[in-house]
Amino acid sequence: MPSSSGGGPGPAAGPGHKRPGAGGGPVTFKAGCPQCRGRFELAAGALRLAIGGSSRSTFYSFTCPQCGAQVRKPAGERIVELLTGGGVSTLRSV
Repeated sequence: MPSSSGGGPGPAAGPGHKRPGAGGGPVTFKAGCPQCRGRFELAAGALRLAIGGSSRSTFYSFTCPQCGAQVRKPAGERIVELLTGGGVSTLRSV
């Protein structure tokens, strides 16, 4: 399964992306929590993507499964592409 972590924000390197294999499994994303420094994989349903009018207002968010912290990280073009391609729920603001 290919994964990608290039260009992502912070030490977690943004969400690395795993595509479904021959078995048709769900898409998962590698993520990290800045609070507890946990590293884990999240299903697309565990992430939210907000696309704003600028780079400052475009981000993805999730709840850390290890410590429960609400995590919000910036999302550049590549991250947006990976998340939308992987089925992450997207909110667009004007």
